Amino acid sequence: MIDLKTFLSAMSQVEEEKGISREKIIETIELALAAAYKKDYGERGQIVRAKMDTESGSFKLWQEKLVVDESMLKSEDEIAKEQEDGEVRVEEEEEEGEDGAPKKVRFNEERHIMVEDAQAIKKGAKAGDILTFDLEYKDEFGRIAAQTAKRVIIQKIREAEREAVFGEYENKADSIISGIVHRVEGGYIFFDIGKTTGIMMPQDRIPGEHYRIGARMRLYLVAVDQGARGPQIVVSRSHPQMLVKLFELEVPEIGAGSVEIKALAREAGSRSKIAVTSHEEGVDPIGSCVGQRGTRVAAVIQELGGEKIDIIEWREDPAEFVGNALSPASVQNVELEEDRARVTVASDQLSLAIGRDGQNVRLAAKLTGYKIDIVSKETGEVEETSEVVEGEEPEAEKEESAEKVTEVAPEEGADSEEPVAEVSEEKGKES
Repeated sequence: MIDLKTFLSAMSQVEEEKGISREKIIETIELALAAAYKKDYGERGQIVRAKMDTESGSFKLWQEKLVVDESMLKSEDEIAKEQEDGEVRVEEEEEEGEDGAPKKVRFNEERHIMVEDAQAIKKGAKAGDILTFDLEYKDEFGRIAAQTAKRVIIQKIREAEREAVFGEYENKADSIISGIVHRVEGGYIFFDIGKTTGIMMPQDRIPGEHYRIGARMRLYLVAVDQGARGPQIVVSRSHPQMLVKLFELEVPEIGAGSVEIKALAREAGSRSKIAVTSHEEGVDPIGSCVGQRGTRVAAVIQELGGEKIDIIEWREDPAEFVGNALSPASVQNVELEEDRARVTVASDQLSLAIGRDGQNVRLAAKLTGYKIDIVSKETGEVEETSEVVEGEEPEAEKEESAEKVTEVAPEEGADSEEPVAEVSEEKGKES
């Protein structure tokens, strides 16, 4: 009999520390008891089950046998071939096919019973049924059996812990979590995110950002995969959705649904553009995202290490949307043809429309989905063309981003960003 007081105390501790349910712990103990019994008193091939009474600490043991008929048994030739190839051991045979139907088995009297014999024990028994046979109660096990039970418990507890962690973080996918930099190995950043470790791939880093051991950061949880050694938590700081989630945290109107981010384009660590719209009369979408004196957008900029953010108003009319997307430049005219937009600007607006190394027009193209040609009003000639591949960042931009200093004070972020947001708002009103 199990010392119930000790067992319940240990079970409560595991439940609290590992996040494993009480039912799963009891199931694990029952598997361990069955394994220990089989090791000391069972026979090869036996299927032994155990059921523990949590009120008294005692347990019940029984043996299970599968009812089979001739059609379910392997022929002597099939058995001989398996033995020659060394494919299957008796204890490891699967008695159920992929479609759930019984598959052919090698008969073992410890785990199988013929249908005729089964019907003599239980009237109406048929092939595929499971018969149970009570086993003699034993509560004393040898050293080897105890070690077997210990291995079973450790293995099952680890599996249950992995399942619990997987379930917890699977529900957090596509959200912002907090993590502490644990270690850096060959471009991969490992974060302590609570019950497990999150990994950031090299492509998920913000170019030029420093990851100091012990630093706490906000992370976007990209995916949760069940690996051989436990859950693999993939996190990112360069993912475009991180920008959306940060604005959702900082802007109550987005969380409430009165303001929506309709589109975004991001070159992590350098510059981003987001297009917003309002679903509620009287709510200014740009003003909501900027905040009083730029406090809301400044908080996002600070979190992203000084990344500049253009907030523009989304419009249903594609020509107006393209014009807004080129903010802070003033656009004279927009002509659309299939997936290409020809945008005319004054000569003094060319540099603003194009941006440094073509960044402004490139981001506008990503945001709107149009290839944009910038045309000078004075000459009528195309000054810049954006041929953008979604998600691609030019090498020149990557090199520039890598040299950026990412630790920017909130005041600097607010000062640098507020004029951009104001220009975007005026542009939306003009359109």
